[in-house]
Amino acid sequence: MINFSFFKQIRRFLYLVLLCCFALFDVARQGMSRRTFVFYTFDQGKTLVEDRMLLRSASREENIARYVEEALLGPVSLEAAPLFPKGTRLRSLIFRDGTVYGDLDQSAALPVPEAKADVFAAALALNQGIRRNFSYVADVKLFIEGNEVFFKEFTDIFGK
Repeated sequence: MINFSFFKQIRRFLYLVLLCCFALFDVARQGMSRRTFVFYTFDQGKTLVEDRMLLRSASREENIARYVEEALLGPVSLEAAPLFPKGTRLRSLIFRDGTVYGDLDQSAALPVPEAKADVFAAALALNQGIRRNFSYVADVKLFIEGNEVFFKEFTDIFGK
């Protein structure tokens, strides 16, 4: 006599294996990359690092833009302050000849309420984050409403 329940179990197991293979293939094809973000704590202004997975794109410029937009959203941790005030947007981002030109809207010039870090610390954290996460970036120039910010300070720090 043939035991059909055994074949049902094997068939279910094969379906499960096929589903797992499909899921692994989909995740591998999707192309996620780990990025690190630096934020500051509200109370003492100490640095706090967060890791996030971001979708990868074929365009270097788009990868950097996604990183900056994610940094502008702020931290996941409740004890960390956002770098820029809530609602700050990336107006434009261009990556040319190893240099990133990023323009933020006017709210980026305002300090974050109740945070110890100032606008310079926020811009520096964003600048360093772009350089750290994208090895092909040689220089970062940040603008707020079309005006370059902290040109001399960044030149002193990064030496160009």
